[in-house]
Amino acid sequence: MPIDNPAYDKAFEYLENGHADSSFYYFNAARQVFLEQGDSLFVAKCLINMSITQHEKADYFGAQETALQAIPILNENESEHHAFLSMNYNVLGLASFYLKDYPRSISFYEQAIKYSDNSENTLAYRNNLAVSLMDSKEFTEAQAIYASILKKTNKNSIEYARILANLARIKWKQDPTYPAVDEFFTSLRIREKENDFWGQNASLAYLTEYYEFSKSDSALFFAKKWYNIAKKIESPHDQIKALKKLIKLSPNNSSKYYFQTYNVLNDSIQEARLAAKNQFTMVRYEVEKNKADNLILQKDNADKAYNISRQRMWTAGISIFSVVVIIGGIFWYKRRKERLQLEAQNRIKANQLNISRKIHDVVANGLYRVMTEIENREDIDQDGILDRLEMMYEKSRDISYETEEAKSEQQDYHIQIAELLKSFVSENRKVIIAGNDTEQWERIDVGANEQIHHVLQELMVNMRKHSQATNVIIRFDWDTELLRIYYSDNGIGMSRSFEAGNGLEGIGNRIKSLNGHITFKDREEKGLKIEVSIPIL
Repeated sequence: MPIDNPAYDKAFEYLENGHADSSFYYFNAARQVFLEQGDSLFVAKCLINMSITQHEKADYFGAQETALQAIPILNENESEHHAFLSMNYNVLGLASFYLKDYPRSISFYEQAIKYSDNSENTLAYRNNLAVSLMDSKEFTEAQAIYASILKKTNKNSIEYARILANLARIKWKQDPTYPAVDEFFTSLRIREKENDFWGQNASLAYLTEYYEFSKSDSALFFAKKWYNIAKKIESPHDQIKALKKLIKLSPNNSSKYYFQTYNVLNDSIQEARLAAKNQFTMVRYEVEKNKADNLILQKDNADKAYNISRQRMWTAGISIFSVVVIIGGIFWYKRRKERLQLEAQNRIKANQLNISRKIHDVVANGLYRVMTEIENREDIDQDGILDRLEMMYEKSRDISYETEEAKSEQQDYHIQIAELLKSFVSENRKVIIAGNDTEQWERIDVGANEQIHHVLQELMVNMRKHSQATNVIIRFDWDTELLRIYYSDNGIGMSRSFEAGNGLEGIGNRIKSLNGHITFKDREEKGLKIEVSIPIL
């Protein structure tokens, strides 16, 4: 049973519908499937059909190349391969004939006859052989073939008409005085009766050639009929040959018309052939590429088979070593992660204790002093009190960026970040956020999240107070082991003489506590860019 190959069936559908180019493509696709499955006979069938298509499209070199690939695949000792061997050699013979390589075409036709197991096909191959012999001036051998075929052929058949005309043409080529015209007319009448238009095309060509130098008016008459038949059978090759005769035999006024027609048709044929050759070249490139890939795969398999015995010797040892390394690596990684987390937590606790002290010393004591002054003094300096409250506000704000309560644990952290940043949006200010991915934030522990939250808050507060920016961009880039935060705005920027206040110093301390790094860029002219990088534990 043949392998199920939809491309093979589709190729024949296109072939039957006259779409030779598409059939070529699908035969090539089917060939690759058969090749992978090891079905050599169907690989050869695909190649033969591809070469026939190339021959019909006048890509003779391509047809030879494709057909030659099928020869080593077919086995002359297998009787079921013989029919395909004969078809393949016939294609090679036809391609060689049209390339005017007559000795090689003769050799290929002889091989086609040798492997043919069908009498009708054998007859066609012998006829092709005789044509090549005739064009290579081996008239005696060609005449002998036609004479032997003619004896076995029904006198009223299309095949008889063809052999009769070809035999008469050979005799006339050998002896220009031979009256071949009677046999030409006999052959033509049979072909007209059988509606064999291709046969009529050949007979009219022979009659034109026969009368060309003896009766030019008769030659012109048959040349016109030949040209009309060639158009009817849609054979550009025969139309070109007929037009050449019409140009030569016609009066000047008609000759010019035929010459123009010849030029247009010839250009069209050349363009069509070039297009076909280019199209088939690309498909043949894929054929060769697949072949090369297959050879490389075979070589790789051979190398693997050669090395497999040595690999088995090392497999057990390498496996044990790998297990030890993996277990040790996991244990080391966990210990390292625990250690880093513990260190981070300790730093956070120490920072929290420090902040608690600041709240007590700065805010509580300051508020107590103001309250005492208000309580004990009747003439309250309202402006002074406001200035001192403003000062305490600034100091408490410096502390608040470290002590603000974390968002509810029930709310996703990426939502907290989004709400924080979007809270700074106003009618005159846009805030653009990128890379705020919930899955990525899950890689950051809670303590680090709080620190990052405060860093972002401080950046945005500074922006609102100092930058005069109308556009702010915050982008989070996540690598395997590193989080990068890019901040940029179109505000007034920071001059080199700018001195960082508590807020920016606090940002630096927080990032340092996370083993991170902060970089300020474009500190001159307009705008500010900040890059923060924090390791992901």
